[in-house]
Amino acid sequence: MQIPRLIMHSVQGKIGLTTTPASLKMEQPQADLEIEQPSAEMEISVTPGKLTIDQTQAWEELDRKHISKRIEEAAQQGHEDVMEGIARTGEEGDELMRIENKGNPIASQAKRNSEMHQIQLGEHYAPSLSRVKIQYTPSQLNVQITPRKPVIQAEPHKPIVEYMPGNVKIDMLQYPDLNIDIEYPKKSLEK
Repeated sequence: MQIPRLIMHSVQGKIGLTTTPASLKMEQPQADLEIEQPSAEMEISVTPGKLTIDQTQAWEELDRKHISKRIEEAAQQGHEDVMEGIARTGEEGDELMRIENKGNPIASQAKRNSEMHQIQLGEHYAPSLSRVKIQYTPSQLNVQITPRKPVIQAEPHKPIVEYMPGNVKIDMLQYPDLNIDIEYPKKSLEK
């Protein structure tokens, strides 16, 4: 027995896609920025150093004395000499008053007063360095700095965003089709 045959003819469907891509533009404007740096306050004070050199004693050893010192020494020496003279005159008067004690007070006083005393010259050419008095007060530096913080003013700007969405367009280029035919077997004429 012969069975009829099915013949199928199909056409596949075709679609067309047309896409428009999305676009995104972003722009970030720079912020407005102002920075100011105030100068620091600085105060400097200097106490100058002080050097004191006193060489009075060294000059005195070289017999180069100030006039006021010489006057003072002469007055002192004069006072001592007067006191010695008064004492000597008193002693000589006592000796003359005791003439009965035998001896020759007038001759001994004359001999004593006529003797030459040796004068010693003291010449000093190099005084001791310890006689020069040196005093030094070093200088002092005082620095005071008051820093100041910077002044910053910032104004940010929002980003500028431009977005266009994409699109997809679908077109049917070819519709699907299915044809089914039945084919019957041919009858043979021969029997």
